[in-house]
Amino acid sequence: MSLVRRAVGTLIHRAYGAIRRAGAISPLSPAGYRFRRLGDGVSIAFPPGAIFGEQWIEIGDHTLIGERVSLSCGMMPGVDLGPDSILRVGHGCSIGRGSHIVAHQSVDIGDDVFTGPYVYITDQNHVYDDPDVPIGRQWPRNSPVSIGSGSWLGAGAIILPGTTLGRQCVVAAGAVVRGTFPDHSVVAGVPARLVRGYSPELGWHAPPIPLPLDRRATAS
Repeated sequence: MSLVRRAVGTLIHRAYGAIRRAGAISPLSPAGYRFRRLGDGVSIAFPPGAIFGEQWIEIGDHTLIGERVSLSCGMMPGVDLGPDSILRVGHGCSIGRGSHIVAHQSVDIGDDVFTGPYVYITDQNHVYDDPDVPIGRQWPRNSPVSIGSGSWLGAGAIILPGTTLGRQCVVAAGAVVRGTFPDHSVVAGVPARLVRGYSPELGWHAPPIPLPLDRRATAS
């Protein structure tokens, strides 16, 4: 009985491996032709997440997209989003499994950006301006997102609309990021804040702690 179970298990794993290889999206696969651009060596693992708006998505050479990663442009399939690309992923990137990149105006991810699993990146937020209208029925707001080349985003990080990360930044696992951070920033927390930076003079260092308001007046 153990030999039969072992043989069946081997066949199942081999079959699933063949399905994953055949189902991966590449520049030469039928699904790959729907994208605005898929660079050489790109692979989107099978099974993918929700993918639509491919004609507004560009992915650079040798980028690897993990399984169950959602890549979407717009609210739903079939909407005309204009002449320009909206979601751009550079070359040599690796997007961890289960991640979601949701673009409506502009999400720009530089070269050699790596993410852990289950990262969420979006350029759109729900609003709550009208207290009498359900939040889900109020028209959302967009604000572009830019992630600099060479950056690393830890598992479960959330990048919110209006975020700009410089080059070679580190986002800690589980951080919720909004705002502008310079090159070589390490950001962590909810909401995320700068916890380390880099300069040629000081190397990696913690940022100065601002004085409380009452002490600032005294110091001046």
